[in-house]
Amino acid sequence: MDTTRTIEAGELSADEIINALRGGQRLQVSVELLDQQHQITLRYDGETYYCETPTRLHRHSDEAAMRACIKERGYAAVPEESA
Repeated sequence: MDTTRTIEAGELSADEIINALRGGQRLQVSVELLDQQHQITLRYDGETYYCETPTRLHRHSDEAAMRACIKERGYAAVPEESA
């Protein structure tokens, strides 16, 4: 059975998000869009990754595509650059 975990955008790394999805968790990510808070649901059914936004459902057939979406949309923590 899937469990849902609520997180803030940037709370987890892309690796942590992917691992949670592959482990059967659904992630509800709180993000700010157009000065309003929205909930985005990320999930994985064992074959396809899903990113449900308030206006559309994104489907990704592989981990690389889901990882790119997570990073592009700002759901994952940005790694700190070393000085």
